[in-house]
Amino acid sequence: MKISRFVSEKFPSLKGKTVAISGATGGIGNHLCRHLALLGASLILMDRNRKKSRLLGKRLREEFPGISISYIKLDLERMDTVKRAADQLLANTPDFIIFNAGAYHIPRHVCSTGYENVFQINFIAPYFLARTLLPAIQKKDGKIVVVSSIAHDYSTIDENDIDFRTREKSSLVYGNAKRFLTYALVGHDNVNITHPGITLTNITAHYPKLIFALIKHPMKVIFMSPEKASLSILTGLFSTTTSKNESWIGPRLGGIWGMPCRRPLYTASQEEKDKIRAIADDIFNNLSENGEVK
Repeated sequence: MKISRFVSEKFPSLKGKTVAISGATGGIGNHLCRHLALLGASLILMDRNRKKSRLLGKRLREEFPGISISYIKLDLERMDTVKRAADQLLANTPDFIIFNAGAYHIPRHVCSTGYENVFQINFIAPYFLARTLLPAIQKKDGKIVVVSSIAHDYSTIDENDIDFRTREKSSLVYGNAKRFLTYALVGHDNVNITHPGITLTNITAHYPKLIFALIKHPMKVIFMSPEKASLSILTGLFSTTTSKNESWIGPRLGGIWGMPCRRPLYTASQEEKDKIRAIADDIFNNLSENGEVK
C-alpha cells in the first residue's frame, strides 16, 4: 500500500486549517508532518531543537511548495518554554494540536516542577498545554490529539511515588507517565487519545549499540514502519469523540499492527481514574497559580 495515496483518498482536506505538532522532527512526527502537508494543512512545528525544526521545514517546503510553516520553541523539561508556547498558541489558536513529543530511556533528573523529567516530558508539560488550550480549541470545534503508548498498561499509579522515581525500569517510568496522560485527558470533548503501537523510532532505539544492531532489522520486519504507524495519530484528527467515549485509536491487530481502529480504555478502575484526575488537577492548578508544584 502506498501510504501517501491512502492518506489522500482516506482523509478529508485540511486546506485552510492549521495544525500544531510537538516532536515534529522525530520519526513519527516527521511522517505526520508530511501527511498533514499532503492534505493541505498549515503547520506549526513545536520542537526543542530549532536547527532540526527549520531543516524539517525546509524539506517540507521543497516537497510541498506554498505550504505555510511557523515555529515555536518548546522544551518540555522547562515550564518557561511550555508557558510561552501556550501563550503563543492562545494568541493565534490552531485548529488542531498533536502532542506527539515524548522521551523514554534518558538520563533522569528532577525538573523545576519537583518531578522527574520523564514524567514532566510525557505527562506534566503536554497535560498543562492541553488543559490550557482546550477551551480555545473547543470554541473552534477543533481537536487535541494525544499520543499515548501501550506502555501505559504496564503498571498502576503509586500515590506515594507519583513520578516513579524509585523505579529503575524505563518501561515502567515511561508507562506511568503515559498512564497519567491517558486517563487524565480521556473523555474530554474534542480530545482523542491515540497510539502508534510499536515501531522503530528514537524512543525504541535506546538499547546498547550491539543489541540494537542485532534487533534493528527484525524490528523493521515485525513491526509497522513509522510512516504507517503514524496513521493512527492522523486518524485522531478526524474521529469524533465525546465525554462518554473513553477509548483510544491505535493499530487494529493486538495494538501493534494493521490499520487504525478505536478501542475502549478499560484497564484503570474508576477509583484509579479519579485519583489520576485529582493529582493532575492539583498539578495544573499549582502550575497555573504559582508557576511550580507545591
